[in-house]
Amino acid sequence: MKIINDPVFGFIKIPGGLLLDIIKHPLMQRLSRIKQLGMASIVYPGAQHTRFLHSLGAYHLTSEALLSLQQKGVFIFDSEAEAVCAAILMHDIGHGPFSHVLEHTLINGVSHEDISLLMMEQINKEMNGQLNLAISIYKDEYHKKFLHQLISSQLDMDRLDYLRRDAFFTGVSEGNIGSARIIKMLNVNEDKLVVEQKGIYSIENYLTARRLMYWQVYLHKTTVAAEKALVNMLERAKELVRHGHHLFASPSLEFFLSHDVTLSDFSIDSEALRHYEMLDDNDIWSALKVWAGGEDRILSLLAQDMICRRPFKVEVRTSSMTDEEIAELENHLAETFNIPLSDAHYLYSQNVISKDMYDLEGDRIDILFKDGTIKDISDASELFNISLLSQKISKYYVCTQRK
Repeated sequence: MKIINDPVFGFIKIPGGLLLDIIKHPLMQRLSRIKQLGMASIVYPGAQHTRFLHSLGAYHLTSEALLSLQQKGVFIFDSEAEAVCAAILMHDIGHGPFSHVLEHTLINGVSHEDISLLMMEQINKEMNGQLNLAISIYKDEYHKKFLHQLISSQLDMDRLDYLRRDAFFTGVSEGNIGSARIIKMLNVNEDKLVVEQKGIYSIENYLTARRLMYWQVYLHKTTVAAEKALVNMLERAKELVRHGHHLFASPSLEFFLSHDVTLSDFSIDSEALRHYEMLDDNDIWSALKVWAGGEDRILSLLAQDMICRRPFKVEVRTSSMTDEEIAELENHLAETFNIPLSDAHYLYSQNVISKDMYDLEGDRIDILFKDGTIKDISDASELFNISLLSQKISKYYVCTQRK
């Protein structure tokens, strides 16, 4: 058994055998070189924690949840418990550099969940099928559906960890949640996870904290602006490479700059997955430090933005820009930075971001009352009403290069 001292939850115990083998695997260790919050450290300097640390925390909460359910009489085989823990350990294994930021930049239309599954299957082959049950639960193909809900749902252990952990490292105390109490209030009814009535206030706090963390941390305007500068920088690098320019890059980064890689390519070409497995935040930082002194004015400017903590200037609007406003902005950028008008789009970004606190169309958070009745949290809560819970807030971000 290994014991890891986690700054959020204290000592985390890792039993020997399969789970320890997963943690030691190079693909899991790769996550220690990928920051959990991408560019959020530009706003919150303490946000330096990694995907690896988050995965350990999610595993810890899952093991606590399984123990709590077993103590309440929910029958879970040891093999099932081990498989759920293995699945939650690997649920983020497919993340690329800067986590979500570059998910659809270096590769086209491929989510980190898709690649996580490919990596799980690869590790499963190396381990002679020991992960068959874990993969089945991860894909929601196992007959005990509540086990999958621990990994992926509106109240899964992934969310419970990242909200608590991200609040801790950013110092946003309002985002802290009572994860221990929520876990103690979990139960199973008709093969679905439910929360006992006494935990309703903890769920209300969890939903409120989730909304606050999204708008105050994950979608903070300065974080979004820095991320857009990073995305535009890589898009520019890809264009230059594909027009014959030589740019400094690690072999794996160069592969994705010079190839349009889709999900099918990962299945067909083993080189694509191998190169992806070698990528982490260091590849990007090493490249942009060289690009900052390069000949291409746009790429150099964007790389310097990253190094000098000079994110795009951002305006949060209630509506998108009109065609006339876009044309005026592009002309202004082209003139100001002495670049062709056709390249001005690299120096700004326009995006609409929508988020709700609770998805009424998704899986429910059910509250189990003492009389055996079950109500959705939107009906059971005295604090929230259904329109507030499901309301999507949309913000339009216009990010532009600083002079």
